[in-house]
Amino acid sequence: MSILAAVLVAETAALSGDIQTNEASFEAAAPKARKNDDGKTGASSNVRNAGGLLVKEAGIQRNDQLMSVDMNMDLSELGVRTNRVTVFTPMLVSPTDTSAFPSFAVFGRNRWFYYLRNDLRVVPDGNAWRKKNAPEDLEYSANIPFEEWMNGAELKLRKEDCGCCGDVLDSAYYALGAYRVYEPAYLYAAVPERNVAKMRSLEGNAYVDFPVSETVIYPDYHSNRSELAKIVGQIDSVRMDSDINVKSIFIKGYASPESPYDNNTRLAKGRTEAIRAYVTGMYDFPEGLITTDYEPENWEELRTYVAASKLPSRKHILALIDKDEEPDRKEWLIKSRYKEDYAYLLKNCYPYLRRTYYRIDYQIRTFTEADVDHIRELVGTAPQKLSLEEFYMAAEGLDPQSGLFQEIFDVAVRMYPGDPVANLNAANVAMQGGDYGRAAKYIERAEGLPEAVYARGVLAALEGDRQTAVEWFTKASGLGISQAEAELEKL
Repeated sequence: MSILAAVLVAETAALSGDIQTNEASFEAAAPKARKNDDGKTGASSNVRNAGGLLVKEAGIQRNDQLMSVDMNMDLSELGVRTNRVTVFTPMLVSPTDTSAFPSFAVFGRNRWFYYLRNDLRVVPDGNAWRKKNAPEDLEYSANIPFEEWMNGAELKLRKEDCGCCGDVLDSAYYALGAYRVYEPAYLYAAVPERNVAKMRSLEGNAYVDFPVSETVIYPDYHSNRSELAKIVGQIDSVRMDSDINVKSIFIKGYASPESPYDNNTRLAKGRTEAIRAYVTGMYDFPEGLITTDYEPENWEELRTYVAASKLPSRKHILALIDKDEEPDRKEWLIKSRYKEDYAYLLKNCYPYLRRTYYRIDYQIRTFTEADVDHIRELVGTAPQKLSLEEFYMAAEGLDPQSGLFQEIFDVAVRMYPGDPVANLNAANVAMQGGDYGRAAKYIERAEGLPEAVYARGVLAALEGDRQTAVEWFTKASGLGISQAEAELEKL
């Protein structure tokens, strides 16, 4: 299965806790005992020394229009002189822009009392401690407005040692990692060429009325003009389309069970022939394109109607209909035994048993690359004309971020809801648009395709589940999806 040349990049899809630690920026600190999630005590290998402040955990992620930073820090090893204050400020830094999160500060003894006496606001309320009373474990969480430049920005912790007059005596920056947006490559699969003719059908029923025992059509009789227009309108809808070739027209007439069977046979046959002649006279179709058949008595639909009815004698009438009996005898038994029910059927059911079924079989031409503009137009106007291969042809060469590109695969899966390839491509469009729930449903229907395994990895990564994403990408790689290795590298 070929892969669409275009590689798509997600708009914004940060993984939860997207901190990629830059170990070279830290002085290694001895792991400090801490309790794990299961309550047991173990060593944390992620503890980093940022100028005496131990950063045990750090995470940053985008939440809609906010950038959020969360850190767990240990202040017990931090040394602060009595006349100084140390101010820490988490920051996002890019080559061109910088944005700071709220600062927090630890004061030496003398500096702390000076701070209180003069009601200074070095940092926001609640973010300042005297060294003696500073929490050993500090949970820090803060938000700032998101800006586009923050994609790829580094998270740094600025440390400033300030003297008695507020002068910055010393400063340093400690890199905690970077905010990385997961940018997946979406694999759009092409449909193998099937070279199958695009055969379609239109069908319907017309209720053309005839005077009693006659087989001649009177267009102005009852509602015949509108009923005949049904057939002609359906034929015209395909005959006048330059993309379509009418292959055959089939007409079958049905009569109702009343009257002798021989007479019903004459009526069904003659009336069907009259409608065939009417249609033939409207067009210059080649001989043999229109074929006919007839049903002298429409017992099948009579049975369906009775079975769904609430007639008092419903069960008895059904038993007679199912009985292996000569048709005229069967009809006489119903009429004579269940007179009221028969009268009801004669008025409310029998007129609809006398009908003309028609079916128009036609073939849609096969489109080529030279027709790509026309194909793209059909996506919005007549998608039923397109094969899956032609939907794919329409998408080739378009910007994967464009609305038309995404519309093509959305429409394709509506036209071919059971096709694995159509569902895979629709899943990619849904993921690109951030509709992960819909994407998951499409991926389920693409089961069996190696690309669907890969798509599961992309979806898990977009939803922040690294472990599951790694599992799916590893499996996809084993199935021959080379792009899966690149996605593993990103994670």
